[in-house]
Amino acid sequence: MSRDGKRRRGLSYEDRVLWTHVTKAIKPLGLNAAEPEEDAEAAADAGIPRKPEPLAKRAKAAPAAPAIARINPPPPQSTSLSRRAKRSVARGKEAIDARLDLHGFTQSEAHSALLRFLRSAQDRDARLVLVITGKGRGGEIGVLRRQVPLWLGLPEFRERVIGFEDAGIRHGGEGALYVRVRRRRND
Repeated sequence: MSRDGKRRRGLSYEDRVLWTHVTKAIKPLGLNAAEPEEDAEAAADAGIPRKPEPLAKRAKAAPAAPAIARINPPPPQSTSLSRRAKRSVARGKEAIDARLDLHGFTQSEAHSALLRFLRSAQDRDARLVLVITGKGRGGEIGVLRRQVPLWLGLPEFRERVIGFEDAGIRHGGEGALYVRVRRRRND
């Protein structure tokens, strides 16, 4: 039995014989050994594909790749709530200034509703708000649960948001976020 308690199927006799035959034919690779030129030419003449160069050589020889923008960058890391602050909010000792429930919204509706909500919260000098995204259905992570943290990292949201973190169980757990709202600038 394996560590997870499931029974593992062993190899059949034929599989063990085949595996033994294959492993006897394997030669260890020399990590720093260079391939002699005559062997490479003979292999090329015989139609055998050439071994790739070691990674260290390729890294030195290849020019640096240009920086490519990521399509889906990871959500910004947030340290908006200390452990103590999160605990006090979760226990109800620190008030949540406003709530937004995004259940039933499409992505575009949710995006615009979240932006309006954060603008309004910032105008009212709210410090901490709760955004309920939902957990998803059937064990799958919900679309809004994935998208809202990404949206909070966008420029139009960053000017309103200090940071965010998963809510406590009392407020929805993984299906909700505590969002720290940035103070409005007096221009």
